[in-house]
Amino acid sequence: MKKVTAILLACTVASGLVLSGATQAANIYKDQPTPSRKATTQDQGKDYSTSDITKVVLIGSGTPMPQPNHGGPDVAVVVNGQAYLVDAGVNIVRNAQKATPKYGGKVNGLESTKLDIVFITHLHSDHTLGLPDLMFSPWSMGRDTPMTIYGPEGIATMTEDIQKAWRKDRDLRLYGLEPVNNVGWRADTHEIEKPGIIYKDRNVTVEAIAVHHGSWPQAFAYKFVTPDRVIVISGDNSKPELLLEASKGADILMHEVYGKKDFGSSKPMSENVPFWKRYFASFHTRTDQLAKMLVKANPRLVVLYHEVWWTKDHNENAKEINKTYKGKVISGQDQDIF
Repeated sequence: MKKVTAILLACTVASGLVLSGATQAANIYKDQPTPSRKATTQDQGKDYSTSDITKVVLIGSGTPMPQPNHGGPDVAVVVNGQAYLVDAGVNIVRNAQKATPKYGGKVNGLESTKLDIVFITHLHSDHTLGLPDLMFSPWSMGRDTPMTIYGPEGIATMTEDIQKAWRKDRDLRLYGLEPVNNVGWRADTHEIEKPGIIYKDRNVTVEAIAVHHGSWPQAFAYKFVTPDRVIVISGDNSKPELLLEASKGADILMHEVYGKKDFGSSKPMSENVPFWKRYFASFHTRTDQLAKMLVKANPRLVVLYHEVWWTKDHNENAKEINKTYKGKVISGQDQDIF
């Protein structure tokens, strides 16, 4: 009798597992979130927003370092349900979906088929690896408008090369058995010749601001003016003073930063400290440099992203800045909303 009971129990458990697996598979097929696909990092996805019109979503806060909890650098300014993306870090489309109501988020406008405009700060790979994702994934899901891309000189060639690289995929989708349109894969690319107003519609006015990023001939920050907010996004910039005027009185300044502490505390940088110090000084902004600029600009909120810190405390840079600048500074994490 015990043997029969054990067999029945095993069969019941197995059936439950099969049914559970089948349910999860069905949810995945329907593109529905499942327990295994939910974010588990408690420090991420905080909602600091105060506006119903304009929301800024930190889709990815990371650097070239492949940290699992920090996606490639991407920011979304969402105004009246229309998303305006800044940069295209790795996995941008999937990471954007986490912020949508469909996957438990709060922001409408980041659904894949609605992602159709991006402003690239510069052409470093960590800021552009997600561009093929942005060009093709939403199209395969049904986007029926061309991707609009703004960026520095070279972005047009990059876009053309991506389209060539995925030509076989495009042709198979268009002329095979897949029901896709012949529009959503296309791109309308604009190379920014000089700083100034580069884009305007009913939701936003976008200004490109020249910044310094090492040996790149062109790199831009972007200033968004919406019906109720002013937002400045630095991209990679080693001279924060270049954003002083744009940041004065801004509602949100999102700025990259690295810690002032000894490079020797971090591998592989500890192997060649003089080189890395020269590199960072030329390409990125140190905490004390940013703090000095913030004292003069005094934006309402500073969000740090694309951060490098030397300890396990991800608030380290914010604390360093607050020694000099007493305004509100937040170390941004993936999925945070402002």
